[in-house]
Amino acid sequence: MRGADLLGWLATAVFLASYGCRNQRALRLTQAAAAGLWTLYGIFLHALPIIVANVLVAAVAAYSSRRRLPALQPEASDSALRITTSAEPGLSRIS
Repeated sequence: MRGADLLGWLATAVFLASYGCRNQRALRLTQAAAAGLWTLYGIFLHALPIIVANVLVAAVAAYSSRRRLPALQPEASDSALRITTSAEPGLSRIS
């Protein structure tokens, strides 16, 4: 197996590992690293489309990992808000 092939398989493994990330920042940094490896792979192959595409992906992933992400709002559970309705007018209530 050539060195470029090994690099391609390593890039694939790192990219697949990103699916195991539960933290948004770790996900984006892992994807940036994988794109960096894919860029090197493209350089070895002299494949400009692979190089350009992955430089862009790495840049966007790295930049977005530095941004402050809004906190996720917890989903309302069934017990948090209960609306009961009645066929009688005026008897519906929120508890």
